[in-house]
This record gives sequence, C-alpha cells and structure tokens, in this order.
Amino acid sequence: MTFGFASSSAASLSTSASAASASRLLEPAEWAAAGIPLLRNPREVISGLHARHRPRPSTAIVAVLDPDERLCASASFTRRPAPADGWMFRNALLAQLRRVIPHDLRRRTPVRTAILVYCREGDAHWTEEDGAWMWGLRDACTLHGLRCGAYITLTHDGWQVLGEGRSGRHPNADSVPEPFATSETPPLAPRTGGPVSEVLRRVAAR
Repeated sequence: MTFGFASSSAASLSTSASAASASRLLEPAEWAAAGIPLLRNPREVISGLHARHRPRPSTAIVAVLDPDERLCASASFTRRPAPADGWMFRNALLAQLRRVIPHDLRRRTPVRTAILVYCREGDAHWTEEDGAWMWGLRDACTLHGLRCGAYITLTHDGWQVLGEGRSGRHPNADSVPEPFATSETPPLAPRTGGPVSEVLRRVAAR
C-alpha cells in the first residue's frame, strides 16, 4: 500500500509552510504593544554587555537581568548567514539561556527579564531579521519562565532600543569597550558556545 500527495496538495503544503515561516516575526507595532518592560538605564546595560562580549557584526548577546537591573547571566554567539527564521532564533536563544541560568517555570510570575542585543550591519531601522529575533526572544522567554525584555540593535551608528525610540551613539559596532569600572555591576565571565543549531551560529572565541 502506498501513500502520496497530488501536486496540488504539495503546492498547498509548501504555501502553508512559507506562510508559517513568515508569521514567525514581530512587526514594530506588535512589539510596542506587547508591554515590554523599559530599561531604566539602557546605556549602562548595553555598555556592560559590550565590554564583556566585545561583539562584532552578526553577534547576538542574550542577558538575564534581576528586578533591580543587575546582570544575572549572559551569553553570546555568532549567527551564520542564513534566512532569518524566528523559530531557529528561538532555539538558539533558548539553548544559550539553558546553559547559563536555571529556568523560572515554577514561578507564577516571572521576576527576571531577558534582553537581546544584536550587533549587525546596516542602519538602525527595523528589518525582517529584527522581527525574527523579536519573535524568537519572546518565545524563548516564555519557554524559560522569564519576562521578555528589550531588543536592542548595535550598528556602526550606535545602539537603539527598538519599539521605544531610545538610542545613543556609544557603544557602537566599532567602538572600543569601556572599562568595567564604569559600571556598577561587577564583571561576569562571558559565556559562549553550547549546543546551538549550526545553521545559525559558530562559537564566538573569547
């Protein structure tokens, strides 16, 4: 006994798969309406992560903050060139979170917040790649029991918290990291690597 699909069915499935992939991203308006908690001092947080991980374009830094915005853990990895896919980004972020910090799924309400800093080429305007990272961050936070926090791009022009309009020129993709002494948070050893999809990343040597 054999089974198969008619060509029309195969075309329908292909269209459905493409539609599902396209839906795995968030538009700026959706992100702004999601109630993402604001960072009290984004420049200090971004500068601290920049100093710890020294990102170059295509580097993603995921960090977990406590309610007082102190850094609990962070990890960085480099994304390989590939079509942007929120589901794969979610898996990459979730793998990093599982490496560096226990989940909070037993809590009724999340108390820790995960943020994402993505260093990339281009200007600070929203792209579909940003939308896929937003979708991936939100889903990874849900699966790890965390609040979904800010998504920040780091380009040659500076940093920008997408969905909020807050931005600054330093740090940027070209700037020299500031010394840890400028931050109130004691330095943590950067965490890199881990079992993440090879389609997305290679380990960033530190």
